[in-house]
Amino acid sequence: MATLPGLIGRAALAVLLGALVMLVALQLYFVAMIAIYSQFAPGRTSFMAHRMGELRAKQPNARLRYQWVPDAHISPHLKRALIAAEDAKFVDHEGFDWEGIQLAIEKNRKRGRTVAGGSTITQQLAKNLFLTPERSYGRKAQEAVITLMLETMLSKKRILELYLNVIEWGEGIFGAEAAARRYYGIPAAQLSAPQAARLAAMAPNPRFYERNFNAPGLNRKVGIILARMPSAELPE
Repeated sequence: MATLPGLIGRAALAVLLGALVMLVALQLYFVAMIAIYSQFAPGRTSFMAHRMGELRAKQPNARLRYQWVPDAHISPHLKRALIAAEDAKFVDHEGFDWEGIQLAIEKNRKRGRTVAGGSTITQQLAKNLFLTPERSYGRKAQEAVITLMLETMLSKKRILELYLNVIEWGEGIFGAEAAARRYYGIPAAQLSAPQAARLAAMAPNPRFYERNFNAPGLNRKVGIILARMPSAELPE
């Protein structure tokens, strides 16, 4: 006859095995979706769904503004601006900028709060495609795993193309095409260098800057990004 401790042990083992199976299944799901995104455009991403849920709680009739455009229909200025602003080592690293992460940790320590993240474009794409803005160690761990999957399965050019199309640029505004039309009334292909630099400067806090499009701090960031853009290396 099984003892109570034995039954408890078996139950704990069954729960552990069940959790492990679910974790493996989740990773296989991410692999399958990345394989699909290597050839096809995403529909609504996890991050989009989360943001729209928040927005519709306040505005029930709110609509998502998102239109996929291929790499050739996005201004090279915007590509350079985002690399210059977000991830200068994008073409060289394998998903993580360890020096950038260390600098972000040191900056946050000095400020006593989180003011810098150190995330690469690939890490941000992982979050935008599959995760939410939640801040937790579990989410960061999953983000790291998905980042490795993206870097292994996709080219740098495809990673940047996906990122440019799903990045948040305001309330319900996602992707370069929607942003270009929202702020400048033109397609993403026609963005000038100053326009691209402003959109890149908005990226860390797009919903705030949508309401403060000419904020002095934003204007300063635009100048810095414009100066860095000529040296930004694009993936081939």
